[in-house]
Amino acid sequence: MARIDTTTVFDSFISTTVNETLRANENTTRNRVTTAVGALILSLTFLIGVPGNAFIIWSILARTRKHSITTMLILNMAFADGFLMALTIIFIVYLAKRNWVFWNAGCQLLFYLCNANMYASIMLIMLMSLHRLMAVVWPHRESAFTSKRIIRRLLLGFWILVLVMAVPGYVFRGKAQVNDTNESTREECIPIHPKSWHLIFHYLFETVVGFVIPYTIILASYVCILRRLRQTKFRRRIRSENLILIIVVTFCLFWLPYHILNVLQVVIEMFWPKSSFKDTAQSCRFITASLAFVSSSANPVLYTFAGKSYIHKNGLSFMAKLFEGTALDSESRRNRKASREPRDLALEEREADSSSTSASINTEKNKI
Repeated sequence: MARIDTTTVFDSFISTTVNETLRANENTTRNRVTTAVGALILSLTFLIGVPGNAFIIWSILARTRKHSITTMLILNMAFADGFLMALTIIFIVYLAKRNWVFWNAGCQLLFYLCNANMYASIMLIMLMSLHRLMAVVWPHRESAFTSKRIIRRLLLGFWILVLVMAVPGYVFRGKAQVNDTNESTREECIPIHPKSWHLIFHYLFETVVGFVIPYTIILASYVCILRRLRQTKFRRRIRSENLILIIVVTFCLFWLPYHILNVLQVVIEMFWPKSSFKDTAQSCRFITASLAFVSSSANPVLYTFAGKSYIHKNGLSFMAKLFEGTALDSESRRNRKASREPRDLALEEREADSSSTSASINTEKNKI
C-alpha cells in the first residue's frame, strides 16, 4: 500500500487565512527584539518556576501534616505549573534558534500541554474559590463534600475535563515553512486556521471557557464571601482567603493581556480581515504568551511573601506552616459554627420561656 504523505494532504487544505498567518509569523520572527524579550522572560521563568514549584510539592508532601482542600488544590496546581516550566526550555531553544526543530507532532503536543495548563490553573483557582465560599457561607455543609473519596473523584473528573478542553490547542497548531530575509526558509510552530471561523472559534473558546466564565464565578464567590464576613462578628484576617485572593489577582494580571489579544484578533478577523493591523496583533503573541508563562512561576514567589513570618521560626518548613494554616482556618470556622448552634438554641429557649412567662402574668392581671 502506498504511503500517504500526511504533510502534503494537510498543506493542501491551507487557505488564504493560513497564508496570512504565515506572513504575520514571518514578520514576528524577523523582529529580533520581540524574540529576544520573549526568550529573556522565559529564561527567568524557567529559573524561578522549576525549583519553586518543586519546593511547593516537597513542602506539601514531606512537611505538611494537615492537608486541607486548599492545600490539595495548590498541590495539583504546583504539579501542573512545574511540568509546564520544565517544558519552557523547548520554547527558549525555539526563540534562540528562530527555527522549530522538534517535528510537527512535537509542535502540536507542546501547545496542547500548554493549553491544558492554562485551563487547569484557572479551574483550580475557581475550585479554591468555591471551596472557600462553602467554608465561609455554609461551613456546616462543608464536611459532606470534603471526604477523600469525593475529592479524588472530583480531581480525576477535573483532569479529564481539562485534557478534553485543550484539544483545540492541538488541532489548530502545526509546523509550517516561512520565508526569511535572506531568501531562505525556516520552520515555525504556528497557529493553523484553514478557515476564518476556525480562528474565531479557537480564540473565543479559549477566552470564554478559559477566562470569562471561571473568573465570573470566582468574582461572584468572593463577593459572597466578603458579604458574609461583614455580617459576622468574626472579622480577623483569614489566611486562606488572603492567599487565594493573591493568586486570583496575580493570575488575572499575567493572563489578561493574552485574552485581550485573543478578542482583538477575533474582532479583526470578523470585521477587518485584510487590515495591516492583523500582522501587528499576531506579532504581539510572543510577548503575551511569555507573560502568561510567568504566572506559573509567580505562585512560589507569592507563597514565600505570604509565609515570610514563618521563615525565621520554621526555616525550610515555613511554606508547610503556611499551608497548615489553611486547614486551621476551616477547622476554626466549623468549631465556631458548632459552638454557636447550641448557644443560639439556648437563647431561643430562654426567649420562649420569657415570652410565656410574660404572657401568663398579663393573663393574671386581666383576671384581677
